[in-house]
Amino acid sequence: MRVCLASTSPARLMLLRQAGIEPLTRAPQTDEDAIAAAAGAERGADLPPAELVLLLARAKAADVAHRLSSEEPDFDGLVIGGDSMFELNGRVYGKPYTPEEATRRWHEMRGATGILHSGHSVFHVRPGAEPREATAIAEASVTFADDITDGEIAAYVASGEPLHVAGAFTVDSLGGAFITRVEGDPSTVVGMSLSTIRRLAAELGVTWTDLWS
Repeated sequence: MRVCLASTSPARLMLLRQAGIEPLTRAPQTDEDAIAAAAGAERGADLPPAELVLLLARAKAADVAHRLSSEEPDFDGLVIGGDSMFELNGRVYGKPYTPEEATRRWHEMRGATGILHSGHSVFHVRPGAEPREATAIAEASVTFADDITDGEIAAYVASGEPLHVAGAFTVDSLGGAFITRVEGDPSTVVGMSLSTIRRLAAELGVTWTDLWS
């Protein structure tokens, strides 16, 4: 059975490959800021992070699933979408983008524990049928070392790695040495929870091992 990853994230692609799955990749054509703003306006308040990551994951997966249905009518398989945000001290963080913001966050994260919220949406796309969806949220707590030096923070930020990842850190690359504890599915912190994706596939009638390449 085929798999399409509705993301251009190298970390999510690596996770699937390590799990024995070689997916197609498609970039979702979604405006995340506009989607979040519209949802907040409708509610009259910002969405909690768990709801927001699920909303964005669904939007990404739905966009790719429906485009695949029209562009590749013989596609039979799963479309996987995800979104992640990091919550620390009651504030929610996406990607920092700038060295200044990444540095500020690392000074705040040093010795602290935060929650990584990850939304998951899986669509089963089949020829001649409406796509079916299953969704879930996964969370993992992340604790950072309390003895990280200012020099280490500066060097990590200078590497460029934390600028384009949710929360400004990775657990599976350069940032891993600064993390002392992860509670929850570790793959959630990398980009998406593999155990959650397996469960959602099962809800759609798909056996995980049938997805192995």
